[in-house]
Amino acid sequence: MLILTEVTPFESLVGVNPWTALFTFCNMIITFLLLKKFLFKPVKKMIDQRQKEIDDMYREAEAAKTEAAKLQADYEEHLSSARAERDEILRDAVSRARKRETEILSEAKSDAAALMAKAESDIAQEKKKALNEVKNEISSLSISIAETVVEREITQADQERLVMEFIGKLGEDND
Repeated sequence: MLILTEVTPFESLVGVNPWTALFTFCNMIITFLLLKKFLFKPVKKMIDQRQKEIDDMYREAEAAKTEAAKLQADYEEHLSSARAERDEILRDAVSRARKRETEILSEAKSDAAALMAKAESDIAQEKKKALNEVKNEISSLSISIAETVVEREITQADQERLVMEFIGKLGEDND
């Protein structure tokens, strides 16, 4: 007795056939295993390699950043050292210039003092020389005048005495 029942298209769509479900489940497992072996493992391997490359790039970038910071610190230290050396050289140059200026001024003052002393000495000598010339002229004139006035000859001692008296009177008149 076989009872045939007619299966409508809707019932076949909604109905569950155990053999079909079993084959579908087996197909799904086989597909999953094949996908795992041929797709997921290579893709995972490629993603892992890419992640490793990215990690390496980050590590290299961090190392480069650290190196750049070190180089910058070295550069700033060198720059600071150069500035300190420049300041030291400038201070030394200014000190030497001031010392040289003092030496030059000292030399100029001593030269000026020496010139003044020499000029004063020359003036004193010229004054003595002029006074001596005046004395000689005056003594000659006074002797001539005295000889004519007295009409006699004056001795050397008388001449010197008269000259000294006359010069003494001239010195008192000039003061």
